[in-house]
Amino acid sequence: MSDNDILEMDETLDFLEEEAELGMIDEDIVYPQEFLPTYETIKEGSSMARAQQADFNGKSDSLFFNDGVRRIDFVLVYEDEDKKEYDKRHAFQRKKRRREYLEASLMKMGLELEATRSVIDDKLMFVKVHMPWDVLCTYAEVLHIKMPIQPNDLASRPSPWRFFSCVTKHFYPSEDMIGTEAEFFTAPFEKDRLEYFYVKNRDHFFTPSMRSRMAYYILNRAPYEVRGSIKKFGITKLLDSGVYKAAYPLHDCRFNVRSKELGSPNERLLLYEEWAHPKSFYKMQPLDLIRKYYGEKIGIYFAWLGFYTVMLALAAVVGLGCFIYGYTTQETSTWSKEVCDPMIGGAIVMCPQCDRECTYWKLNSTCESSKKLCIFDNFGTLVFAVFMSVWVTLFLEFWKRYQAELEYEWDTVEFLEQEEQPRPEYEAKCIHERINPITRAKEKVPYTTCGRCIRLSLGIGTVLFWILLILASVVAIIVYRLAVFFAFSAKLRAQDLKELEPFKEYVTPQMATSVTASIISFVVIMILNILYERVAIWITNFELPRTQTEYENSLTLKMFLFQFVNYYSSCFYIAFAKGKAVGFPKEPVYLLGKYRNEECDPGGCLIELTTQLTIIMGGKAIWNNIQEVLLPWVKNLIFRHCTRAGSEKEIPRWEQDYQLLPFGKLGLFYEYLEMVIQFGFVTLFVASFPLAPVLALVNNLFEIRVDAWKITTQFRRMVPEKAQDIGAWQPILQGVAILAVATNAMIIAFTSDMIPRLVYYWSFSVFPYGEHSQHTMSGYINSTLSIFNINDFSNNSRPINTPYWFNDSTTCRYRDFRNPPGHPREYQYNMLYWHVIAAKMAFIIVVEHIVYFTKFVLSYMIPDVPESVREQIKRERYLTQVIIHEANLKLVTKRLKPVGDEETPKQPESKEEDQGLAMELDF
Repeated sequence: MSDNDILEMDETLDFLEEEAELGMIDEDIVYPQEFLPTYETIKEGSSMARAQQADFNGKSDSLFFNDGVRRIDFVLVYEDEDKKEYDKRHAFQRKKRRREYLEASLMKMGLELEATRSVIDDKLMFVKVHMPWDVLCTYAEVLHIKMPIQPNDLASRPSPWRFFSCVTKHFYPSEDMIGTEAEFFTAPFEKDRLEYFYVKNRDHFFTPSMRSRMAYYILNRAPYEVRGSIKKFGITKLLDSGVYKAAYPLHDCRFNVRSKELGSPNERLLLYEEWAHPKSFYKMQPLDLIRKYYGEKIGIYFAWLGFYTVMLALAAVVGLGCFIYGYTTQETSTWSKEVCDPMIGGAIVMCPQCDRECTYWKLNSTCESSKKLCIFDNFGTLVFAVFMSVWVTLFLEFWKRYQAELEYEWDTVEFLEQEEQPRPEYEAKCIHERINPITRAKEKVPYTTCGRCIRLSLGIGTVLFWILLILASVVAIIVYRLAVFFAFSAKLRAQDLKELEPFKEYVTPQMATSVTASIISFVVIMILNILYERVAIWITNFELPRTQTEYENSLTLKMFLFQFVNYYSSCFYIAFAKGKAVGFPKEPVYLLGKYRNEECDPGGCLIELTTQLTIIMGGKAIWNNIQEVLLPWVKNLIFRHCTRAGSEKEIPRWEQDYQLLPFGKLGLFYEYLEMVIQFGFVTLFVASFPLAPVLALVNNLFEIRVDAWKITTQFRRMVPEKAQDIGAWQPILQGVAILAVATNAMIIAFTSDMIPRLVYYWSFSVFPYGEHSQHTMSGYINSTLSIFNINDFSNNSRPINTPYWFNDSTTCRYRDFRNPPGHPREYQYNMLYWHVIAAKMAFIIVVEHIVYFTKFVLSYMIPDVPESVREQIKRERYLTQVIIHEANLKLVTKRLKPVGDEETPKQPESKEEDQGLAMELDF
């Protein structure tokens, strides 16, 4: 579209504004006379399409207009109100006027339309959109789309895996089905320099994904109504208001049947066979084909997910080795044998863990949980936690390198600077003027500086309110844990509860409370997620970000903040709060002045943290798979059943796609969010659950194929979008990686029993804390339990009932490092407590500094951009400069007028022409 056409369009919109001010649009929109022929063209095209409907048979996979020449770049679907009877005719006439105005605007902007009535439902109309060559060239230049200029002449470096190609080739997509694409140097497309671009065939120069992206760009900026000074435009609003029922680009064929169309690329079929089909689960992903078919934004997600899964394989192997080590040593662990020994653990009487209702219990009742604790709380866990801190650094650094390669190969290196356009929702509300601080020109903005501050303040306040609501739900679950623990303690240790006798060794009050609380916590998390999603979207819409990238980054930050608090708060409570402030039996600490704080098992709270992580990670994976696989499949099955056509009718390509589900604006956002939350579980709490990488690896192997199957078979083809990287998720991952070092060090120091064991193990010669020989753990359990005189119980804490075996005992034991009764500093912390605290703090400081230093060294040593990619980028820029120089040289030559031996250059006739020439020559 030329500048004159744009100017004419602006004049047309100004005319409509004047009409609106006169009140002519309030009841009925008055259209300019030059638009009227386009309405007649649309109606005539619709009638012609209906008349030619009989000629459609046998062309169910056609991607072209009825003439078989013009390619369908986009499809709009609406319901024909003339075929239905309504009581409120005005509302539907208004929809019809908006539709006609939009379609007239599209034709005025150079698009070609063709209407076709549905084969299945006579009320549905499909408007097919085609972009002619001139329009494609114009908007390719507007969007700065990079196109090939010359084949890549740099020799690619040999792969280090080339010697194993006879084996690795079986793990890659079949080259016979998916050929290798030729590599080109590219440059931003310019219509006036078409001869410099690598154009073999105009029909295939712009790929279908590029054509669909440009068509969607026009649809989002085509006006459909003008009222007063407000211009309304964009297909998005018409979809939200029901004027159109759907808008989508077409799949190129059915996912499991090869197209009968001559020359059809059948890329959807190739993706299904080599990517989404279960038989291809072991193969690498065809990323170039994914990017070509679905766009860079979808491609970069699957590239990241695949890279993350491959890196998880290494972490899973080490984690599984750590788990096997713990499992094989659980029976030989000294402290677990002491707990289970009838002469040691059976002789130790523990104090009640709640007031009055709870009673005394023997230490060996926690025998099974003590053995399970040894699986996860051992010296291998310490090594694995340090390994994961290094692993996460390598993952992020190598991902940056891989991402840099994809940025160059997919032509997104300078995307943010050149191609990002304002969102239609932002442009529609630009009513205030300001001076651009860079260009010093007037520009329209949707709000003033004061208005922006108010929006941000309200948004931040709302976010904080909902975070406090999440914390309130966590407190409610803590109260539940405290209340239910009292009940379980009274019943599970009662001798008359015969039905639980076979499970008495496994079902302890702590375990029963932990499992039920984890299940309730998971249910609450799932319910709150639904609310937080709507709140985050509402806040982001209210803030009105300028570009789609800014919108997604803002929404990403809010949603991750919500999800972080929602998913991890209960884990943080168990890891760092539970059992840390309980006092001792004489002076227990109460929550809300009523509930006595919950204590950990004698072995610590690590096994409860492991249980919490297992339930949340497992439940989340199951629920996500139900949502991603079962629900779309059932919805499509019901829709096809309700709209089933007769067997003698063939359903066209555009109508087959209409029966699929829309992908949604935030479909990819939720996929990222799911994986990043999983990444948090794998890194933040891995010291308590070495199997987390294994579960994540298994889940991701299914996730890749499930996502591939879902978008290939169950959803309409989404509009291809550009993306340079994974956006705001990158700094979030880096922040999680930094936090993971601190959380794992603190879990080992404060949640596990690792540090007290090490202090006891190495203190035999300096601080004799128990009767144990050199470098042994004998007597460790006894050293961690303090003695309490039962006569010191207060009336509110003294147990009502005592078991028959308690006899005339005068003392009980509790988990702490305090002086015994009768000591000059009775019930105060002993020297072992302060040594353990000092060791914990020293461990945290040393480990954090070593790991952070290692991360810094690795980050410095591994460059973000490979050297080969740097060379290719420099070569491409050089070629681009050469092309521009030659084009400018030809322009100068045309402006010079030779006059024999005395030729003189043609002088500009005016100052304006001189400035124009200077601007054209300026690179």
